[in-house]
Amino acid sequence: MRVLLVTAITPVLWGTTYAVTTEFLPPERPLLSGMLRALPAGLALLAITRRLPHGAWWWRSAVLGALNIGIFFALLFVTAYRLPSGMAAVLGAVQPLLVAGLSVALLGERVPLRTLIAGLMGVTGVALAVLTATAGLDPVGVVAGLAGAASMALGLVLTKRWGRPGVSLLTVTGWQLTMGGLLLVPVTLLVEGPPPALSPANISGYAYLSLIGTALAYTLWFRGLELLPASRVSLLSLFAPLTATVVGWAALGQSLTPVQLAGMTLAFGAVVWGQTTGGSMHVRRRHHPVPVTATSGARIG
Repeated sequence: MRVLLVTAITPVLWGTTYAVTTEFLPPERPLLSGMLRALPAGLALLAITRRLPHGAWWWRSAVLGALNIGIFFALLFVTAYRLPSGMAAVLGAVQPLLVAGLSVALLGERVPLRTLIAGLMGVTGVALAVLTATAGLDPVGVVAGLAGAASMALGLVLTKRWGRPGVSLLTVTGWQLTMGGLLLVPVTLLVEGPPPALSPANISGYAYLSLIGTALAYTLWFRGLELLPASRVSLLSLFAPLTATVVGWAALGQSLTPVQLAGMTLAFGAVVWGQTTGGSMHVRRRHHPVPVTATSGARIG
């Protein structure tokens, strides 16, 4: 239960992204927002841990950094800029179902029926909680939202499959954030051009997303992923759209209807019910995490 509660902090922090994007970040700069969210956090963690990847972990960190960070962040901010937060949240809520399927295929996990039903209940609850009758359907935003959910789902499952070498969680988190951020640098410059002058509000928004919503959040997320089945960890991601709805109500003056409250209750109940597996959860792994070794990282300096 302690691991679950600590891991659940991550999607709660992620749920503030939509409000921070609309209120603090410069408009129409999704790639810049993704890059400035990832790269400073990754470099800060590298400076603290002073370790570089070694051997196969160079390409593994690049793959995981692209899926979990670079591609996901870019698509996340495209979705946040082009769709109402409700639509973006509903698209992201399909991630637990994608993770369940990938966990069976790549990890050999036997996902219980309860987890699948909870995932469907969660998507329904999130839809009721955040969608409005006037929500627009921007095709680019919809495709970006679904692709982002798929990228994060595959990255999460591969993170679980490959495990962690003999380094700290901060170290592997720094590897992924740096790789993902570096991936976005040339793409950002090519598509959006040089960054604009940033206001104090822009800087504070990026600092919060980078340090709290990324460096801290991903470290807690990967820790939970090490100790829990991937399908259960992914189910916690439903807290992100619920948090976005609550933040919109509390901080941005948005109203909540009885239908939205019912949807929030359903989604929250789905997460809780999906975590209470009883004796039905059986995990069969074909692939074991990479053994811990003393030479898994190259020391900087």
